[in-house]
Amino acid sequence: MSGIRLNKYIASSGLCSRRKADELIQQGSVMVNGKIIKELGFLVMPKDKVFVDKKLVHPAKHQYYRFYKPAGYITTSDDEKGRKTIYDLLPENLFGLKPVGRLDKDSTGLLILTNDGDLINALTHPSIKVPKIYLVTVDSVLTRAELSTLANGVEIEPGKIAYADIQVLEKDNKHTEMQITLYQGMNRQIRKMFEHIGHEVKTLKRIQHATLRLDGLKRGEFKPIKPVQIRELKNFLNKIQNL
Repeated sequence: MSGIRLNKYIASSGLCSRRKADELIQQGSVMVNGKIIKELGFLVMPKDKVFVDKKLVHPAKHQYYRFYKPAGYITTSDDEKGRKTIYDLLPENLFGLKPVGRLDKDSTGLLILTNDGDLINALTHPSIKVPKIYLVTVDSVLTRAELSTLANGVEIEPGKIAYADIQVLEKDNKHTEMQITLYQGMNRQIRKMFEHIGHEVKTLKRIQHATLRLDGLKRGEFKPIKPVQIRELKNFLNKIQNL
């Protein structure tokens, strides 16, 4: 009877990615049947018991959901300040799923929820340029020079240069609405970019993450992602990783 590689077994529990599982194995944090295992190619058999940091882990069936995050909720499972989190809007059977990336409290839009550690890693690793598309509104008019500045990159933190592809959708003398595509994952990146040029973001909504779109969801609503959409997403990620 064939076994499952130890890193894949750990990743399939939703705890982390295979890459992170390899690190945990090498650090001596993984035990199988009471013995520390540091062999990356170790095979887990059906009756084996695997512990990570002394906690028993089990492979879990992967689940994938789209969720429309409303404003006023933070993207975490717990908050020491007692603020509302996205899990206040989700049923208990989805509490084991993790959000792929974050949206700040005032931002809205698409969040992918899953327990697939490898997929989370592929969608968030800085070396993989996964596109994320947003609708953004500022209550002022942007000049061509300011748009050019954003396109060329601005330093939002010491040593961190942020870039964005910007398409102006609508503007008048009171506001500018844009579609913005990011290939980075810095904290509050869009808001900091506009602060850098002296503008405040009024609304920010993520409408697409890689191949998945917000279409068909109402605020606060969640829906399972169809198997064909997961295949398309993984094929897309494999393609951009090999560019």
